Amino acid sequence: MNNSDIFKRLANGETIFSGDPQAGEMRKASDATRKLLVKMNSSSDPIKIRELLSQITGFDIDESTAVFPPLYLNYGKNTKIGKNVFINFNCVFLDLGGITIEDHVLIAPKVSLLSEGHPISPESRHSLVPGHIHIKKNAWIGANATILQGVTIGENSVVAAGAVVSKDVPDNTIVGGIPAKILKSI
Repeated sequence: MNNSDIFKRLANGETIFSGDPQAGEMRKASDATRKLLVKMNSSSDPIKIRELLSQITGFDIDESTAVFPPLYLNYGKNTKIGKNVFINFNCVFLDLGGITIEDHVLIAPKVSLLSEGHPISPESRHSLVPGHIHIKKNAWIGANATILQGVTIGENSVVAAGAVVSKDVPDNTIVGGIPAKILKSI
């Protein structure tokens, strides 16, 4: 079994198998994040929201970025948010696999960015499979869309409301549906 830091292994895309001796570290980190989320999600002050989100992510959130709580993260330290980003109400970011949101991205209400999943096999289903999500500049993620682990959303692309995206989206493309398919080029 790999004894290197569990968060480094996750960032490197390594599957964390059930029974990993460091699995408890993920729970401790999540508990610490939830304490900060309670404060952030009960605030209406944009400056305080950015300050708390900066504490959660470990990176300064630029003053041009706006977040409308509630926002839910399970870890936070693997989320990178660019400038002039808008994140609307009730979004969920599972970021153990890593999430990068570049500049000028719009994220509508109830969007889920899920950078982790589980194997299909019942015998190994309690393992955690990470996969970095990358949302490139000027993308727009529509309401109630779900982006799954390992997906890149291309620059200027649009994910239609309610879509479930399991494959990369090229630049300048609109996708929609379950599973998401290319609808047209921009």
